[in-house]
Amino acid sequence: MTGSHEPTDGHTLWHGRFAGGPADALMAYTVSLPFDRRLWPDDVAGSRAHVRGLARVGLLTDAERDAVLAALDAVSAELADGTFGFVDSDEDIHTAIERRVTELAGAAGAKLHTARSRNDQIATDLRLWCKRELVEVARGVTELQRVLLDRAVSAGDDAYLPGYTHLQRAQPVLLAHHLLAHGVALGRDVDRLLDTVERLDVSPLGAGALAGTSLPIDPAATAADLGFADVFVNSLDAVSDRDFVAEALFDLALLGVHLSRIGEEWVLWTSEEFGFARLDDAYATGSSMLPQKKNPDIAELARGKTGRLVGNLTAVLTMLKGLPLAYNRDLQEDKEPLFDSVEQVSLAVAAITGMIATATFVPQRMRAAADAEVTAATDIAEWLVRAGTPFRDAHAVVGSLVRRHLAGEGSLHDLVAADLGDDAASLVAPGEGVRRRTSPGGAGPVALPAQLERYRAMLDGLGSRLDRR
Repeated sequence: MTGSHEPTDGHTLWHGRFAGGPADALMAYTVSLPFDRRLWPDDVAGSRAHVRGLARVGLLTDAERDAVLAALDAVSAELADGTFGFVDSDEDIHTAIERRVTELAGAAGAKLHTARSRNDQIATDLRLWCKRELVEVARGVTELQRVLLDRAVSAGDDAYLPGYTHLQRAQPVLLAHHLLAHGVALGRDVDRLLDTVERLDVSPLGAGALAGTSLPIDPAATAADLGFADVFVNSLDAVSDRDFVAEALFDLALLGVHLSRIGEEWVLWTSEEFGFARLDDAYATGSSMLPQKKNPDIAELARGKTGRLVGNLTAVLTMLKGLPLAYNRDLQEDKEPLFDSVEQVSLAVAAITGMIATATFVPQRMRAAADAEVTAATDIAEWLVRAGTPFRDAHAVVGSLVRRHLAGEGSLHDLVAADLGDDAASLVAPGEGVRRRTSPGGAGPVALPAQLERYRAMLDGLGSRLDRR
């Protein structure tokens, strides 16, 4: 929140306490209009509800109510079409709107701020903004989840690649299984975002500066007018609470981490060394010097910007940690990190969605890597377990065979055949490993139909929650 000026005489809302005007240095340091102007739709909406509430309790006449509402309509139109005239004394969007309303509605406009502080006004605006914007982020994530589902379905139960631990080839997995793994993680992100929206759906309007007001307002009615699910229960908490900002920033940071993991894999997969996928020209960049290059910039930026998202969360948590009740000017620092994280995540989700939707997979390169003989090692050990060998003993037997293979004594197939027989050696055959993954939720063809069904059910559930918002 920032201080502001009345337009006609250059006075601030608080000028009566001071003998002179604010210094230029103070104004330059405290200005928030460059970034909080995006709150204008929410400030207008909050002001409309506040005006209607004042009229309901007799603090505005019907004529005054109508004049101020008409002025707010005019201001909204000016802001929407870019004709709103900002002036130097408009330190924030809230007082810019009030200034213009007063110019248009005269004395009635001067009553707009009755029973309202910028403290509860801004808290209301920011919650309204979060309700809308976080839901839009969640919608974008579900589109990415649907693309992952579409690509998984098209990959079917035939395309497979190495699954990795420690970035070392571990066991073969279906490509569909791998893609859905990211989709499941993104589902948790959507769930968290919607949970955050449900928790922040509380109106602080009516809390005033910190202690409420002696005027006969009805905060519950105003909350209902604005579409909030609930109204504040404690005025001190209402104006100082920014838990919802920190929670949103955490949700966005963790979503960014998940996007970064996707990005890291696509950087690898589209390299010549892996060659598992090729990017569409529309979702790749070239080099200013190297004509042969096709760069995965979207994936790299998704990875790189995650530090920025974590930094925004850290900045807000650090800002909040030492604040006594109630409002402190430090809280002005909640908006830029929040706005930035929402914007960056939204851009990343849209770009990654397009990148994956248009990419071309190269199944033959995936299979060639997944069919490396050593990826059958666990299957051979489990074959011994089924024959009655304790797993630790089986692990040691197969580990010895792998060591001999890597030392150049022969192919793993031949070594297994010689020591354990042809049945065990058959497990080294191409594609055999992924076909043997039969456990529920596992990476093989047997488990895929049930996994797809559960994934679709998850998407349907998230879609229903989004529709209710």
